[in-house]
Amino acid sequence: MTEKMLGVLGGMGPLASAQFMVRLTLLTPAERDQDHIPTVLWSDPRVPDRTAARLGTGEDPLPALLRGLRGLEAAGCGAIAIPCNTAHGWFAGMRAATRLPILHIVDAAAEDLHRQGVAPGPVGVMGTAATLAMGLYQEGLAGAGRDCLLPDAEVMARLVTPAIALVKANRVAEAYEPLAEAARSLVARGARAVVLGCTEIPLGITAGPALPFAVVDTIDALARAAIAWARG
Repeated sequence: MTEKMLGVLGGMGPLASAQFMVRLTLLTPAERDQDHIPTVLWSDPRVPDRTAARLGTGEDPLPALLRGLRGLEAAGCGAIAIPCNTAHGWFAGMRAATRLPILHIVDAAAEDLHRQGVAPGPVGVMGTAATLAMGLYQEGLAGAGRDCLLPDAEVMARLVTPAIALVKANRVAEAYEPLAEAARSLVARGARAVVLGCTEIPLGITAGPALPFAVVDTIDALARAAIAWARG
């Protein structure tokens, strides 16, 4: 049992943050209700689109993100998890605005590569166009000695971006095949594993047969990081 309260800054998208809550619950070693982690989910789908903002075609989401942080602070949370990869492009601004530690999803993914014993070498990274353009994983995994292989522009336009949109439209099963094809293309180029670096992508990937290579589900990775924080 833990007395620590976790804050979840969610709604980006709503299904991804709901799945984070499911996985946090299922991954927590527990025998009874009281063994689980006290958690407050702030699910606000009104946060402006992160990809559009980062690519210069949409409204800045930082004010809405800070509003959520203030709400979680007021609720008595002791740390923040954000089950949206692209939102981590505003990590510095969020960190500067709160006294609470924020669990970084890229650090969680790096730890999950280690946990799975993925052999040294490059890893594939799938994500939104903004996440890849910001270099969140390229920079974050470089510290762990990992080079990143990214989908090319054709694969992003034909497979990854439309599949993310399908998940956001609640057409999850339809997203599986394009995402699986994109992941297979990265392994064919030499990736030792594929990081599902958008929290919509694991939802699509788990809607079909398991892939025959290692993947890092960033929803699960962040949930494991939250459990480690709560357990001290």
